[in-house]
Amino acid sequence: MNDTQLMHKVVVLARVAGEAILPFWRTEVAVSAKADDSPVTAADLAAHHVILDGLKALAPDIPVLSEEDCGIALEERARWQRWWLVDPLDGTKEFIAGSEEFTVNIALIERGEVVFGVVAMPTSGRCYFGGQAFGAWRAEAGEQAQPIAVRSMPDVGERFTVVASRRHSSPQQQILLDGLSEAVGKLTLANIGSSLKFCLLAEGSADCYPRLAPTSQWDTAAAQGVVEGAGGVVLGLEGLPLTYPARESLLNPFFLALPAAAGWREALVRLASTV
Repeated sequence: MNDTQLMHKVVVLARVAGEAILPFWRTEVAVSAKADDSPVTAADLAAHHVILDGLKALAPDIPVLSEEDCGIALEERARWQRWWLVDPLDGTKEFIAGSEEFTVNIALIERGEVVFGVVAMPTSGRCYFGGQAFGAWRAEAGEQAQPIAVRSMPDVGERFTVVASRRHSSPQQQILLDGLSEAVGKLTLANIGSSLKFCLLAEGSADCYPRLAPTSQWDTAAAQGVVEGAGGVVLGLEGLPLTYPARESLLNPFFLALPAAAGWREALVRLASTV
């Protein structure tokens, strides 16, 4: 099975995992705290087991690193050449709050770079998927997938839209937004949960997603694949692509997601390097 075929199989699997989540949505689901104090529910674990079984059936030789099974020694992970990076339920806090803004994230990683990523919305059946070598698509439930692409600038009459998290911000991020506004004009902020922040950028509904607050590798890899397939980039604050090497910490550095060909790209990177 080649990677294109594998990607389409993973789209189906991500939707099946979403179906395992839905029975718990907007119910009195029990919430536990993990070691890092982040919440976990039976829905997270149900999706994890569906994905784990499904990936083993699709590609038994590719190991899996999931948020719900991440206690794998660095010595072992360092030997991996290709692996799955999975967040079975991204946006657990949104899920607990009854919001629709949670996703299933599955990415294939090779030597630290995203091959492709799949981001599925369980409540609507919408799915985003893609990778740098494949392009990017959005598929609604029961409909044929349509190609998507970033926009280099807003349409005439529209404001520059920055995606921000309603739950996570920082003083550095506000400084960055103030500087970006000076460069491109007044900003509109789009607040949305989970990996959908990247997807707004990938489909051309937003222009930039700066993240100067903590994330983990499984929070970003799948959606990074979609953004890269749509003509975008995800950069560290020094201007280099965000990668996923085997290392002790599974936390990401701060990053900027934006169109690769944006005329304001270098100005943003210079600004980010000073905050």
